[in-house]
Amino acid sequence: MSSPEPIRWGILATGWIAQTFAKDLVIDPHTRGVKDVKHTVTAAASSSSVERAQQFLSECKCPAEAKAYGSYEELVQDPNVDIIYVATPHSHHYQNAMLCLKAGKHVLCEKSFTVNAAQAKKLVEVAREKKLFLMEALWTRYFPLSIEIRGLIERGEIGPIHRVIADLSFGEDVEKKWGTTDRMVNMDLAGGALLDLGIYPLTWLFQCLYHTVPPERRRAPSVVSSIVKYEKTGADEMTSMILTFPSVYGGSHAAHGIALTNFRVATDIDGHNSTRPAIRIQGTKAEIQVDGPAYSPTRYRVIPAGTKDEPSRVKEVSHEIPPGWGMFWEADEAARCIRDGNLESASLGWDEILVIMETMDEVRKQNGLVYPDKIETTDYPVKL
Repeated sequence: MSSPEPIRWGILATGWIAQTFAKDLVIDPHTRGVKDVKHTVTAAASSSSVERAQQFLSECKCPAEAKAYGSYEELVQDPNVDIIYVATPHSHHYQNAMLCLKAGKHVLCEKSFTVNAAQAKKLVEVAREKKLFLMEALWTRYFPLSIEIRGLIERGEIGPIHRVIADLSFGEDVEKKWGTTDRMVNMDLAGGALLDLGIYPLTWLFQCLYHTVPPERRRAPSVVSSIVKYEKTGADEMTSMILTFPSVYGGSHAAHGIALTNFRVATDIDGHNSTRPAIRIQGTKAEIQVDGPAYSPTRYRVIPAGTKDEPSRVKEVSHEIPPGWGMFWEADEAARCIRDGNLESASLGWDEILVIMETMDEVRKQNGLVYPDKIETTDYPVKL
């Protein structure tokens, strides 16, 4: 058996999501049954100070020899880094990811990938030109549960799909918790429900109604949407989307995808999953119900079609996450792609990333949601 492929990571930013990812990277891959790749964190950078980067590396239990940098520009020049994980706010993804690509580094960029589709296209162009791997860090795509559900759809086990409903909503006192400056509602940081939470319901719609279709038959959906804005900043606090996919797996019929997100009411209102499914995938032979949260699901059930006179034949399925958060699966995918010389992931390719970004652009256009020019621009470099 060949030795596992080692991948050397640089972490760009030191906030909570970066910590979560880095801590997952240092977990022994054998704990999740992975033997073909392994990860090490060789460097991290904070935009505030080298001391903050040092603290980050220590807290995440990264190797003692890992380098700490007080600027992102230093990080991308480190010859001991293969790939950089970009963990800054959405507003900064384009500038930060472009910095990495221009320096010749592979990139795994947090969701939402960019602020708009134009920025995403520019990143893809540079990655293709420089023959670099580039992927959006939509970790949910790489959960064994997600892969298993896509397989059920592709094998026709629930019949042709006609509707998918997906929701990710928080029940927060927005004024009290986030005020006007928190990244969740700050327009300068591309805040709002759509880019932060809505990407997950959209991910479920796309992985069920778009990704399962053979590439040559995939078509972008049409969109009808509505947004309610947060009065204090103008960011979206409630966004509802109906997508019509013109051709889905199992037939030439159209299907609806309904994506919902809200800051003020929760998908899981009591924290005990009493409301059950956050995602419903409705086929003619069966329905799949996935318990939330939509970003990190561990349970689903398959409910076959039947009548009230027949006994229930519900199949409950559980996929518990091994030690860690589950972000290691997207890292494993990135490592394999780099090892095999692939510039994009087969599970979430560049074309699909762009279609999803274009969908969010259309939702914003329909509802007059515009961010400041400095974070919408495709100019590079721009100081933010």
